[in-house]
Amino acid sequence: MNADLHLASPRLGHLDWLESEAIHILREVAAECRNPALLFSGGKDSIVSLRLAEKAFRPGRFPFPLVHIDTGHNFPEVIAFRDKRVAELGERLIVGHLEDAIRAGRIRLRMPDESRNRHQSVTLLETIAEHGFDACIGGARRDEEKARAKERIMSFRDDFGSWDPKNQRPELWNLYNARTFKGENIRAFPISNWTELDVWQYIAREELELPSIYFAHPRKVVIRGGAMVPVTDVTPAKPGDAVVERMVRFRTVGDITCTAPVESTSDTLDLIVAETAGTTITERGATRLDDQTSEASMEQRKKEGYF
Repeated sequence: MNADLHLASPRLGHLDWLESEAIHILREVAAECRNPALLFSGGKDSIVSLRLAEKAFRPGRFPFPLVHIDTGHNFPEVIAFRDKRVAELGERLIVGHLEDAIRAGRIRLRMPDESRNRHQSVTLLETIAEHGFDACIGGARRDEEKARAKERIMSFRDDFGSWDPKNQRPELWNLYNARTFKGENIRAFPISNWTELDVWQYIAREELELPSIYFAHPRKVVIRGGAMVPVTDVTPAKPGDAVVERMVRFRTVGDITCTAPVESTSDTLDLIVAETAGTTITERGATRLDDQTSEASMEQRKKEGYF
């Protein structure tokens, strides 16, 4: 943490400290890396990262473009929000499309309706190579999943895009090593020390706009394996499914095929903060259907180049 900030502001609150650390990390990435990018999907964690980038670099333009890896199966509300927010900021957005890799045969699906979430690694690595990015700034947090908790704030990836949890660089205090050779990459996580509750409290404090599906709303779902699956064009009801309408909201948003809502009546930020403070289930444990199998484990995906 910046010593001058500590001396000048002895009464900073919890969110102020997290914000200060994240801004410091963003500026370190911009200073140490030749060609970084900020991953922006329109989800709540990337919305917070975007706000932190505003505080770190405005009134100038961001020293990096925004990047989104689009599975083609994203919620339309989130994509619409992504485009609206980018237009408001006047920043450059680069979108890598999984559909391009599927058509070219670089991604082969075992079945047409399988989750594309784990296949994002292919398009991410292709986008990194195409644009020569040496660092990608992401909104991952250590409380999301146990593999996330193993990772450093500056996470080194080799020239195959692979992460080795047993061979990570030490991080002492706020000294970060972003040195890479050609083809290697850094994944930087400025909100790594935040929790889901911190994110919601920060969104409430900063009065940040969000996609509507984060708030409680009526939605048609089916129950499969104890989880609610939204009924959409991508995930239609199957023969024998009982379609019901529930009041739900999404704690996290991703590929439609693997993202489940939770029952909730929380339709304001204050209610979501209170609900999050009382939950005992992690957001990925409650809502990411593809995290329930070892084959699709986060750690394995990260070794393959995932965020």
